[in-house]
Amino acid sequence: MTSDRLSLVFGALADPTRRAILVRLTEGDATVAELAAPFVMSQPAISRHLKVLENAGLISRTRRATARLSHLEAEPLREVTTWLTRYQRFWDESHERLDELLAALQGKGGRGTVARTEGDDHG
Repeated sequence: MTSDRLSLVFGALADPTRRAILVRLTEGDATVAELAAPFVMSQPAISRHLKVLENAGLISRTRRATARLSHLEAEPLREVTTWLTRYQRFWDESHERLDELLAALQGKGGRGTVARTEGDDHG
């Protein structure tokens, strides 16, 4: 995923209304009226949100008779998840190092430096 597309996806996901629209679209395609129903905003405002989602590649829009349906396109979310995975590994490794440090402190009788646990019979 290019950094420009990544920026568009993160920008689209930054708004809670757009995130809620994506959640709704996991249940199936929907019209603007259906997507607007739970919100206290106009259909044109929802349409503007849909345009942002469409520009980010998170939805596609098609016509069926007189209705214009929005459809979830989840591939950009997979790409974002892949991008974020490297940071998950970073945090996992950081937590492992912290666990090792805590274990070393406890093993050295680091009493007072580590919170006592239930069943601790030191004093």
